[in-house]
Amino acid sequence: MVIAAGSEITIKNLLTAYEGELNSHARYKAFAEKAKADGLYGVASLFRAAARAEQIHGSAQARVIRQMGGEPSARIAPPLVKSTLENLKVALAEEIYEIDSMYPRFWEEASAHINATAARSFLFAMEAEKTHVQLYSEAIALLESPHKSSWISAEQSFQVCGVCGHTARAATGDNCPVCSYPSERFETIR
Repeated sequence: MVIAAGSEITIKNLLTAYEGELNSHARYKAFAEKAKADGLYGVASLFRAAARAEQIHGSAQARVIRQMGGEPSARIAPPLVKSTLENLKVALAEEIYEIDSMYPRFWEEASAHINATAARSFLFAMEAEKTHVQLYSEAIALLESPHKSSWISAEQSFQVCGVCGHTARAATGDNCPVCSYPSERFETIR
């Protein structure tokens, strides 16, 4: 395939995002196992839901890479698993970096070069990551509080949009607030 002129940086950014999402997917699945072993079943469900969202982001980015003439490739690092609280803090910091720094830069570059599909994949991922920040922040606050009898300990269902990865404890409205996908088609992750 031939890469369109002016698309090299966008493809490089897509590859960076793709590798990051695949590594997050692997890390969050490992974090879910640790949370489950710690009896924090709600946190385990949250990590599984976030892992699914990261997988959705990576798949979307892989499609765009191929459409632009590139080939998706990624190196997956072995996850470093610590305590569930530390894992939540690592995940939170990662998501904050993506929404405050990485995805805005990638979106801006893709938009400037009129790579609309790439820009949309970056925007959808960035908006979905904001839901992860909210949920991780809530889980950290609950875990650090003296009263741990909340959703973090009980089996929990999360709703994940199959298009953009928006993640919520319950569906909100008829459509995804990020991409307008019908909420009745969201995946339920436990």
